[in-house]
Amino acid sequence: MTSSASSLLVIYTGGTLGMVESPDGLIPSHDIEDRLRRTLATLPPSRLASLPDFRVIATPQPIDSSAATPRDWQGLARLIAEHYADVAGIVVIHGTDTLAWTAASLAYQLQGLDRPVVLTGAMHPLEAPGSDALGNLESALRFAADPRLQEVAVCFAGRLLRGVRCRKWQTQSVDAFASPNHPTLGEWVDDDPVLYPGRGLERQQRGAPRFELPDYAPLAAGAVPRIVLWPGLAAWQLEAWLLDERVKGALLEVWGGGNLPDDPELAGVLAQACGEGKLLAAISQCPIGAVTIGHYAAGRPLADAGVLAGDDMTPEAAATKLVHLLAQPLREDERRRRFLTPLVGERAAP
Repeated sequence: MTSSASSLLVIYTGGTLGMVESPDGLIPSHDIEDRLRRTLATLPPSRLASLPDFRVIATPQPIDSSAATPRDWQGLARLIAEHYADVAGIVVIHGTDTLAWTAASLAYQLQGLDRPVVLTGAMHPLEAPGSDALGNLESALRFAADPRLQEVAVCFAGRLLRGVRCRKWQTQSVDAFASPNHPTLGEWVDDDPVLYPGRGLERQQRGAPRFELPDYAPLAAGAVPRIVLWPGLAAWQLEAWLLDERVKGALLEVWGGGNLPDDPELAGVLAQACGEGKLLAAISQCPIGAVTIGHYAAGRPLADAGVLAGDDMTPEAAATKLVHLLAQPLREDERRRRFLTPLVGERAAP
């Protein structure tokens, strides 16, 4: 198939969909294009004939997505930006373990999209009996050919989810992803992709995309930790994380609607970290619903310390947003303002 402005680009980054057996278990494969085309050729003739035209490129070193880092998010966004103007849409084949993290990061880096960027993968390799790979691949290609979709999305098990709102929800089921605080963007119905009106992201301005492609490398080695509270958490443990000079920000997963243990020493560590200019945000450990910091007295220390409320964001969306903002040369007050502002539909509007 030839490349043109009406064709799609498929980017293979690794993951179970393209893996093959080895003596040590499943590993990424390097002959992905031939395997994709052979698998798609098993579709009924009418569906095969109506598939959008596409070409395939692979990242230099396909990986198991459990090995992904912010450098990989950065490299993938820059690769998409390089080819974006030449294609009608892009499909990214990715491992499922960190697919939601990559989707969220891409949404922040590729703001202002006017065409689809669709991530997909599979729970089983292409050639495995009963694999979900063919269904996910076909539906992703068809959604990526729909110009009405103008955001980063995840297509999996017949559903299209906002990339910055989804999470991996199951370890084994083929219906592996969920969007706990945002409705499904579309579904695969009777062998056709259906987008639901009014649920997609509308472009905020016309003209060129507002891509933001900062250098994530300085933050890639643990500069933005994710800290989940547990009963018995001690101030010295939080201090070890937050007051290390290498830490530039952190995501706190607190209890319920935004609560913290009744411990002045814990609150003091948070206040000191924020006072040092570190960007701290909090979301709930509950997957459904939002934090409302300060609603309970137990949450006042978070607000008093300067911890930002992440509303109903997923951990993936909140953590990647912190990385994205910290990678840019912004004033502290501007970083805080942007974190509280919905940029790509990642949180409810204030």
